[in-house]
Amino acid sequence: MLARVWSGSIVGIDAVKVGVEVDVSGGLPGIVMLGLPDAAVQESKERVRATLKNTGFAFPMRKIVINLTPADLRKEGPCFDLPISVGILAASEQVSAQLLGDHLFLGEVSLDGSLRPVAGVLPIAATAQKMGITGLVVPVDNAQEASVVKGLTVYGFKNIKEVTNFLNNPGGYQPVEFKDTVETYHTTPLQSADLREVKGQAHARRALEIAAAGGHNLVFVGPPGSGKTMLARRLPGILPPLGFAEALEVTRIHSVAGLLKNRGSLVRDRPFRSPHHSASGPSLVGGGSFPRPGEISLAHQGILFLDELTEFKRDVLEFLRQPLEDGYVTISRTRQSVMFPAQFTLVASTNPCPCGYYGDTIQQCTCSPSKREQYWAKLSGPLMDRIDLQVAVNRLKPEEITQQSTGEASESVRQRVQQARDRASVRFQEEANLRCNAQMQSRHMHKWCRLDDASRNLLESAIRKLGLSARASDRILKVARTIADLAADDELKPQYVAEAIQYRTIDRMQ
Repeated sequence: MLARVWSGSIVGIDAVKVGVEVDVSGGLPGIVMLGLPDAAVQESKERVRATLKNTGFAFPMRKIVINLTPADLRKEGPCFDLPISVGILAASEQVSAQLLGDHLFLGEVSLDGSLRPVAGVLPIAATAQKMGITGLVVPVDNAQEASVVKGLTVYGFKNIKEVTNFLNNPGGYQPVEFKDTVETYHTTPLQSADLREVKGQAHARRALEIAAAGGHNLVFVGPPGSGKTMLARRLPGILPPLGFAEALEVTRIHSVAGLLKNRGSLVRDRPFRSPHHSASGPSLVGGGSFPRPGEISLAHQGILFLDELTEFKRDVLEFLRQPLEDGYVTISRTRQSVMFPAQFTLVASTNPCPCGYYGDTIQQCTCSPSKREQYWAKLSGPLMDRIDLQVAVNRLKPEEITQQSTGEASESVRQRVQQARDRASVRFQEEANLRCNAQMQSRHMHKWCRLDDASRNLLESAIRKLGLSARASDRILKVARTIADLAADDELKPQYVAEAIQYRTIDRMQ
């Protein structure tokens, strides 16, 4: 007998519907798997055989042919365990096949029959809903994640016995309801880090506020112990929360990466990713034989923090140039080419020289000019061009270290950031792809970053003296637009442009 069960497979951060056809017929006992299965899918033959026997079902001692369609799409991962199990049971007439046509099945099975969560459930659920599937059967740990998709009935089960009972008696089970206020996945514990704990550093705090309000890239340069990392780790606490559409985008990426297994349904916090400086290029931008998202995609709509920036390999840092400009990265392989979104804010910190004390007023630098030049040569001009805010962070004075008073709390700064973003949202209401000032293109800047004569002369003078490129000058205008938003001003006045210019003074520090 032939049975067909629907399942799904991930391609990039999207999904395709996969048919699992199971034919049980006469012949020598055995299982033949067709349809480009990878090693994990091939191993499912033995997992399913042991699972069905251990849960009390009769495994057909006949020839079993399993065909995964479409045949030219590579199938990978353990998510086909459950549909293969259901297909064998239906083809051997041990369960009813009535619901198989309009339900999609996903899940890994353990040898005792329990269901384990799998990656990529959210994009598969979204694709299933678009293609006319009315119900989704998944492990209970994936149920809340899948229930985010509206118009799809989701059932979560603990073991394969419950799945078979559902197929034979669907009226005895209730679908899972999406819980908007609970079961959310938090990407970082840094939301509790508060700016009130930061002493002094008014200039760096102001840069953080501007970066949060406009989505601008930021680098802190200063000696050891000046607070660069501490400041950067407090940026998530002043960012506005994700909107529902943004949360769905981020959740899809984290689902494909397998970060949502048994962790909740929806990403609520803006991601904060902090890879070590030994990270490779593919780990940052994504890759693999079957491409998976890298750190820049996992930081989508959030922060990518590169501590000790100059310790990263130069070729690895150069991988960031195109995503910083375009907001996405394309990974090409022989069999497929996929695109991952990567609209992130780059935040970095670094010492000014190998010893760390160049320009310090307390401890003298021991590096030669050639060593400092070699140190900064790891950061190319095109990369630094793409960093809007370049801030020097000095060590605190003794009286600042011992002061007992606290600074402004993150919550009050966050309110100002939210107000500035709200002003930008009103301005961008006819531009569906714009969410912050840093994403503006030339046509947007001609419309919303017009300069008066005084501001234009000031910018031209800065371009001549600092040797700024056209890209750097555009980024100055974007930062000035954000500063004006924080001041609730529609015009770009000279003081806003002047403040934006002062953040471009470390383009090439030697």
